[in-house]
Amino acid sequence: MSKNKQTKREEVNIDSKSNQTVDSTIENNSLQSERVDSKKKNSKPSDKGKKKVENKFQKQIDRLKKNLKSKEDQFLRVFAEYENYRKRTAKERLELYKTANKDLILQLLSIIDDFERASKNKSDSENQNEVIKGFELISKKFYQILESNGLKQIDINIGDVFNGDHHEAIAHIPTDKKSQSGLIIDVTEKGYQLEDVVIRYPKVVVGK
Repeated sequence: MSKNKQTKREEVNIDSKSNQTVDSTIENNSLQSERVDSKKKNSKPSDKGKKKVENKFQKQIDRLKKNLKSKEDQFLRVFAEYENYRKRTAKERLELYKTANKDLILQLLSIIDDFERASKNKSDSENQNEVIKGFELISKKFYQILESNGLKQIDINIGDVFNGDHHEAIAHIPTDKKSQSGLIIDVTEKGYQLEDVVIRYPKVVVGK
């Protein structure tokens, strides 16, 4: 009897252990399954979030590329307009240089016309005083035209003190008067300035 009871107890213990092992295995499998499901659930939102971020950055990149292309086109248009403007102004400047004296020349043509008429009437005129007066009027008109275009005669007189910054000495002549030493004793060529710029210095003879 004792052996049978012991055998039954052992069988019960084995069955109990077997059941515990099965339960433990089922529990472990269940936990593993839950972990896998949890990982799957957690991984799916992560992938979606990653794609969402990638799409967001891609949209920003596309927008920046579009803005860059627009700015590049704008720069090319501005550069082309600048090149056209530069070429146009260079051409206008060259034409201006060529015709800068056009107005002055047109005014001087009237002086030439007056000289031709005066020369033609000179031989036919019996009164020489009228011929001389006519040439004086032409000369006066000529100087008026030059003055209206900014030409001024440099004021200089015999007896003025010579100044190397404003006069050009072509000769130094000994003088008997010490008071004339360093003074202008003759003006051989008048000087002129255009507006405020001297274009020709007066040529003078200086006493020493």
